[in-house]
Amino acid sequence: MNGEHKITTSHRRRVALVYLRQSTLMQVREHTESTLRQYALRDTAVALGWSTTDIEVIDTDLGVSGASTRGREGYRHLMTRLCLGEVGAVFGLEISRLGRSNADLARLAELARLTDTLLIDADGVYDLSDFNDRLLLGLKSTMASAELHIMAGRLQAAKRAAAERGELRTPLPVGYIYDDEGAQVIDPDEEVQGAIRDVFAAFAQTGSAFGVMTTFTGRRFPLRAFGGAWAGQLRWGPLTHARASSVLKNPAYAGVYVFGRYTSRTKVDPDGTVHAHTVRLPREKWPIVIPDHHPGYITWADYLAIEAKLAANTTNAGARPPREGLALCQGIIYCGSCGRAMGTRYHQNGAGAYECLSRRQAEHTRTCRSIQAAAVDAAVACALLDAVTPAQIAVALDAAGEITDRRHRSIRAAELAAERARYDADRAERAFHAAEPDNRLVARSLENRWEAKLAALADADAALTAARDTLPPPPDQDTLRTLAADLPGLWHAETTSDRDRKRLLRTLISDVTLLPGTDWDTATIGIRWHTGATDQIRLTRPPNAAATRKTPADVLALIRKLGPTTSNDDLVALLAARGLTTGEGQPYDLTAIRWVRWTYKIPCPPAYHDGERSVTEVAADLRCNPGSVYYYINRGSLAARRGAGNRLCIPWSPQIKADFVHLINTSGRLEARLPQPVAAPTA
Repeated sequence: MNGEHKITTSHRRRVALVYLRQSTLMQVREHTESTLRQYALRDTAVALGWSTTDIEVIDTDLGVSGASTRGREGYRHLMTRLCLGEVGAVFGLEISRLGRSNADLARLAELARLTDTLLIDADGVYDLSDFNDRLLLGLKSTMASAELHIMAGRLQAAKRAAAERGELRTPLPVGYIYDDEGAQVIDPDEEVQGAIRDVFAAFAQTGSAFGVMTTFTGRRFPLRAFGGAWAGQLRWGPLTHARASSVLKNPAYAGVYVFGRYTSRTKVDPDGTVHAHTVRLPREKWPIVIPDHHPGYITWADYLAIEAKLAANTTNAGARPPREGLALCQGIIYCGSCGRAMGTRYHQNGAGAYECLSRRQAEHTRTCRSIQAAAVDAAVACALLDAVTPAQIAVALDAAGEITDRRHRSIRAAELAAERARYDADRAERAFHAAEPDNRLVARSLENRWEAKLAALADADAALTAARDTLPPPPDQDTLRTLAADLPGLWHAETTSDRDRKRLLRTLISDVTLLPGTDWDTATIGIRWHTGATDQIRLTRPPNAAATRKTPADVLALIRKLGPTTSNDDLVALLAARGLTTGEGQPYDLTAIRWVRWTYKIPCPPAYHDGERSVTEVAADLRCNPGSVYYYINRGSLAARRGAGNRLCIPWSPQIKADFVHLINTSGRLEARLPQPVAAPTA
């Protein structure tokens, strides 16, 4: 082997690493001879003087691409051992096995130079401390990188050429198969066809991918397996949100052949790790689009409508689709003070309210406010129903007819422009081919003219495609007139869901704005229609919860007038007779009267008439226990009545006191007798 003299005893004392790699698992499975040759490098290491116990084989990177170090655990292990200075030589079948990247190989070569490690392949031994070996290894690294680029370019060019003809065979989405002639056709399995068609029908009904998934709850959905042991088999399972979205977003179901919907993007982490991820390109950046390539489940117009609907449902991109709640203007109402969207908040009783979201972020202005949803929704619904009248529909249809005619004229103009550009390009091509090849001055000018005409043709075709991809024309006039005549009934029907009302509202109204104001008892809302017209509606704000529960003014005035002289029972009877209720519409009871007295500091009438005492006062006057007083009251020996607050009111006078004292002293109850006054001592 070339350069065998570079191997020293110092190298043989350390470990020899045999690194194996093949780019794909298919190569590992099909190209077994290459794998055997790489494993045979172990024998080469033995022949060069390494002991079998000092040779390690790293084969964990079999089936992993060498374009980068991502996912190559074996390469990382090799670099770790190399940095520790434990490796005397690294064996590879060829230098490209270690990596196809110049940066990776340069890093490996530098570490090998610093740790005095040899790199050995089928061509010889490389000592990285030798300038000539380092130069030769760098040249091989550049050639390996160029080889990768050339091979990838050839493969991608061949794939693109086949895709431009619509002949590149790729795994088909479920619902399609290749026939015996290689053409893409609808799967003849009727159950598969029904499942795919039901997905689009469910989306037309629900308007969201989650709605489609909910519709398929408890129902299986097909999946065609590609690769592996189940290649070509039809598998069944639940319809997840990801699978529903992939079906709805796939243009193949519209009969369109598309190549290049996805591309790979590279991202570098702060620690230097390189990640590649796949991103979906927008429709205008798809490189190859062939309409009417195969039978479709839906039309191209249906696909564009689905695409627009899914984009409107993407909340993380700023969309605010209609939800199931009662709030009619959810998602389209904005704060006129700060310009932010207003969120919807529901209370425990189910009532909704619109609240400026800037309050949660401590960025609200002094005029940012919230408002009950019912007040705004009623005003907006009335404006909508007033606008959709037969007369207004007639005006709108006339305008729509003009727009449709204008659209047809623009499409026709784009078709004529494309036809003119195609004629000019064909004419420039004929002129180029008719020129003498030897006259390069003329041929070069004709070639430049031909390229310019081809570029103009491409622009004209793109303009024609954009004109045809606009929204479809509105429905016929009879359908709209019938809808306008029955719209109020349809709006108030019990079968119309809140989400359907929101969708109907959004067909005409672009957004609603709660305009700023200083009067907190009123509110002004602005309505912007899709036509660009605007309206302003001034409405009275509904009272808040505290104002709703507040005692009505007329009731409070009556209680203030009669309260000091009228008992609570009499007030309850009086208010009930007059039909007066609380702020919440409930009849007044003793608890409500007491609350009003306590809140507004309205005094109660005196509990005792002149000459009456309480039980406590009588017991103090007699110097006895209040229980004795209650005893004689319960026996009827002492007169008493129930006064305000259910208090006992005892008529009391010197004569009544004397009679009561005599009654107690002559009774047989020793414990009830009153204590006699102590006589003064004699001198």
